[in-house]
Amino acid sequence: MISNYPDYFRTMPMAPEIMPEVEMPETASLNSDKTDKARQTQTPSQAQQHITPTPTSFEMAPGSPVQQDINYVQGYLRTQIGKRVRVTFLLGTGTLQDRTGILENVGISYIILREDGTNSRELADIYSIKFVVIFDS
Repeated sequence: MISNYPDYFRTMPMAPEIMPEVEMPETASLNSDKTDKARQTQTPSQAQQHITPTPTSFEMAPGSPVQQDINYVQGYLRTQIGKRVRVTFLLGTGTLQDRTGILENVGISYIILREDGTNSRELADIYSIKFVVIFDS
């Protein structure tokens, strides 16, 4: 049965048949001298052809879409900065805790609340937030 397929178990060569050309450091410096001379002989119009224009207008300012798009929690909460809020956090598997204060800042992974009585700031993890009540002024 094996004799019917003589090339079936042919071994693979260990080295490629065509060796890639490796540029030696001596020839590399010669080639770089040639390219430097070619760059020096270019006219300004030839040199400007290689410059790609950068876009000048954006649909949205550069930055994290999570912070700017109101479809994300962070983006929506940024529109509520300066308002009084009550935030409910889930701690562990079953403990809920409320914090009340003025929403001062919203980051990618945190919010900062300013407490009314003590005027101190409190940083809170945004990923443990379950509910936010926003009070009208």
